[in-house]
Amino acid sequence: MKAKFVLSCLWLCIVSVSVQAQCAMCRATVENNFSSGKPGIAAGLNVGILYLLVMPYLAIMTLGFLWYRSSKANGKKILRSGLTAR
Repeated sequence: MKAKFVLSCLWLCIVSVSVQAQCAMCRATVENNFSSGKPGIAAGLNVGILYLLVMPYLAIMTLGFLWYRSSKANGKKILRSGLTAR
């Protein structure tokens, strides 16, 4: 069971295909503005997409750091009290 999961994850990573997905309305807006000589909206849209992409990763990294710091502090308390971690 575990081996199948690992193999399927590896398979998905190896066979991944680069895809450029964008909603039809956003694509039409960007193409119209870009063809009329206003590339600023396209750049703003790309920055917005990157912002939405980064936020979940940033939140998870922050929670992970707080958990690590808390775990490290609890380990020091156990060592100071003379108890052994089991």
